[in-house]
Amino acid sequence: MSWKAEVDEIARRRALAGEQGGAESVARQHEKGRLTIRERIDATLDADSFREVGPVSGTLDEEGGAFTPANFVLGFGKIGGRLCVIGGEDFTLKGGSPSEAGLRKSVYAEELACKHRVPLIRLHEGGGGSVGGTGKASIGPPVSQAPRFRSVAQAMAAVPVASAALGPVAGLPASRLVASHFSVMSKTTSQILIAGPAVVERALGERKTKEDLGSWEVHTRNGTVDNASEDEPDAFLQIRRFLSYLPQNVWELPPVIATDDPVDRCEEKLLEIVPRDRRKGFNVRTLLRHILDRDSFFEMGAGYGRGQVTGLARLNGQPVGILTNDNTFWAGAMTAEGAHKVRRFFELCETFHLPIVSLVDEPGFMIGSAAEQASTIRHGTSTVLTAALSSVPWACVMLRKSFGVAQAAHYGPDAYTLAWPSVESGALPVEGGVAVAFHREIAAADDPDARRRELEEQMARKLSPFPRAESFSVHDVIDPRRTRPLLCDWIERIQPLLPPLLGPSGFSVRP
Repeated sequence: MSWKAEVDEIARRRALAGEQGGAESVARQHEKGRLTIRERIDATLDADSFREVGPVSGTLDEEGGAFTPANFVLGFGKIGGRLCVIGGEDFTLKGGSPSEAGLRKSVYAEELACKHRVPLIRLHEGGGGSVGGTGKASIGPPVSQAPRFRSVAQAMAAVPVASAALGPVAGLPASRLVASHFSVMSKTTSQILIAGPAVVERALGERKTKEDLGSWEVHTRNGTVDNASEDEPDAFLQIRRFLSYLPQNVWELPPVIATDDPVDRCEEKLLEIVPRDRRKGFNVRTLLRHILDRDSFFEMGAGYGRGQVTGLARLNGQPVGILTNDNTFWAGAMTAEGAHKVRRFFELCETFHLPIVSLVDEPGFMIGSAAEQASTIRHGTSTVLTAALSSVPWACVMLRKSFGVAQAAHYGPDAYTLAWPSVESGALPVEGGVAVAFHREIAAADDPDARRRELEEQMARKLSPFPRAESFSVHDVIDPRRTRPLLCDWIERIQPLLPPLLGPSGFSVRP
């Protein structure tokens, strides 16, 4: 007697799982401009690499006939030939609000990634539960069970975690979304919410749409997510690109790739990119293109803490973390938001053993009543102390400004430090220092403006990099055109320093 009947039942359940919520539900998903979870997984991974875990998990009705698949799809796949774990809510079934089997699979995602020491990708669309629930869910887990979020924290300390919001994401999925090393949300299809409009109106009397509460404009500015994507395919591309800079886990080094960009490339434009007039700005992202491997800069968090610029890039194929300042936004000053952004960036680099390249143009902490109300000094000092505890190699290139306590966030321990001839450094920027030290003399002058400019020029000469070089406070003052060759030399020198860093970091990323 064969097992043909049972095998046929397996095939039936697999087929039903592949249909997800049914043709009508899938059609409604497409009408909203959104892909299904299975389409998203296929679009993210290398072709034909998905291997599902729990493909026939779900529930049978009381008569044992109708089968409803779990509304969380989970499995292994490959990105760039490297193994990963990937999963997400199936919005065509109960709007992504977890069924019992769906919740168990979602909980298992972090555990699976940690066990196999591979990156975790979450593709979110759905809510955290419903009033009805399953009955059992309201009872709560046994006291012997580990806290739900322990595995989430363990994953962030062990493997790269990248998440995308691709539709409305609320409650538990929203919390898991931000518990990532990189998060992205689709401009055209997603919102992120603690609670939806109906709950908000009932509790607070606010009548808001999902877009009002949780659009990409809201959440890229407040730092909830790192990046926004133009659409779903762009979100998948950003996740693939982010992971390309990182190792599989903290016990491995980031992948070094071959590049045809010459290490001795010296860009003539660097000689004049920093204006002699310190009141004029320049495009730091253009400057980065002249130094880093071509087209390798991947910026993260551009809409949040905008005076600080953070991202990943390569130098002679070696992945590095990039920190600099956008001098066109509050002169690049470090706000409370900027400090939080930079601290998380340091933790990312420390967790995955990424050398840090800091291109310094820091005028200091942001000042004024708003800065005081935001507790800028507390957040800024936290970032400074995080930099001081860093163990990865640092290279620091002083571009234009390096002032105040905030400048200490741009220099790691034992950093290889180079200075451009354009840099000024000290306790206070020229203008502020003159205003504080010589305010009476300026006010008493026949021509206060002329006297102030004269004093500023005198102070600027004292803040030049040459006295630092003479006292060996920097490794060298350099021709800006030589920045890339010198940094590529540094990358080659530090290679023996990287293997001893392997393993869990002393401090890992927290949202």
